[in-house]
Amino acid sequence: MDEFTILRMGHQGDGIAAGPVFAPVTLPGERVTGRLDGNVLREVRIVTPSDQRVAAPCTHFKTCGGCQLQHASDSFIASFKTDIVRKALSAHGLNTTFRPIQTSPSRTRRRAVFSVRRTKKGALAGFHARASDIVVAVPNCQLLQKELVAALPMVEALAITGASRKAELTVTVIHSRVGLDVSVKGGKPLDQELRSALAGHAETFRLARLHWDDETLAMRQPPLQQFGTAFVSPPPGSFLQATKHGEHALTAAVIEAINGTRQVVDLFCGSGTFTLPLARQSEIHAVDSIGAMLKALDHGWRQTEGLKKMSHEMRDLFRRPLLPDELRRFTGVVLDPPRAGAEAQIAEIAKTQSGVLQRIAYVSCNPVTFARDATVLVAAGFTLDWVQVVDQFRWSAHVELAAQFSTSA
Repeated sequence: MDEFTILRMGHQGDGIAAGPVFAPVTLPGERVTGRLDGNVLREVRIVTPSDQRVAAPCTHFKTCGGCQLQHASDSFIASFKTDIVRKALSAHGLNTTFRPIQTSPSRTRRRAVFSVRRTKKGALAGFHARASDIVVAVPNCQLLQKELVAALPMVEALAITGASRKAELTVTVIHSRVGLDVSVKGGKPLDQELRSALAGHAETFRLARLHWDDETLAMRQPPLQQFGTAFVSPPPGSFLQATKHGEHALTAAVIEAINGTRQVVDLFCGSGTFTLPLARQSEIHAVDSIGAMLKALDHGWRQTEGLKKMSHEMRDLFRRPLLPDELRRFTGVVLDPPRAGAEAQIAEIAKTQSGVLQRIAYVSCNPVTFARDATVLVAAGFTLDWVQVVDQFRWSAHVELAAQFSTSA
């Protein structure tokens, strides 16, 4: 067995020793032994533990790959995630004020993507084991809301009925105000018998909606999510902030960042997570590439009293970003792009006449692309006023943030 000292943490949550050698479930300063497999240390044993090491709160942690950091203290994780963002900005010569991290409580995850396989005796639903395609059952998961843990027998029933023995089902389960919203990928092709059987499961388990590949098979009532004072039924399987706590933290940051701007454009708006709360104080133009999300957003806006004027536009912002002439209609911008960031759109914002756009609220799930985009904005005359790190993917290496940029009028 080889022995190493862990020097630092990698962005994926592994400890890193000289080499580099990657050692999962280790912490900086620890002396460890293991079997070297390429540049990965297997069968890791802790010789000298860190004072930041804690007992994992979940009984599944040793086998399940859903969490990477349950062996670390909350204070270590908070510093680790904040430092990821700080270092990403520092690599571009940027610094700013960091607000205290907002961490979602355990057992508050309202959206889960389960893997499920048929077995000889039935089916097995859960998450993949660490660095494996083996499915691990997670009946005591410390991440998920109790409603999602209780849904595991339903997920397995869907697989027994509608999965082949060779394929793995991917089942997205979202907790809504009126019941579970379930979307399945990778199932058997639908025929009349299968449709009937699956609809029976939807009724038995009182699902709000069951969507199978490209078809909605059953909907007891539209699954509703609340954004501000509005209620929206997003398309099946669509993006939703992982926890209500995380959504509230990001929304509060966006509202503060954009405060005082009367004409706002919300780019990559989705189904209106930020659009609808902002519509209480500002007129909004919402832009996204997915028409079904915009339709859900528009319906939610029309059904809600007390909101200001809202318009929407379906547009691929990677290929057709809003141009300076279009951006001059607005004094505030909200950006919530996917992990790739918003490079093309940021370039057009940077070209917009100085002082026209007074505030930018940028929400990011990737500190590296955020730092890249922030560098362009700062070079164009914007000030990066503050960053709020939000940890709604507790015990993972995933980092989210909201930030405020401003410029003088």
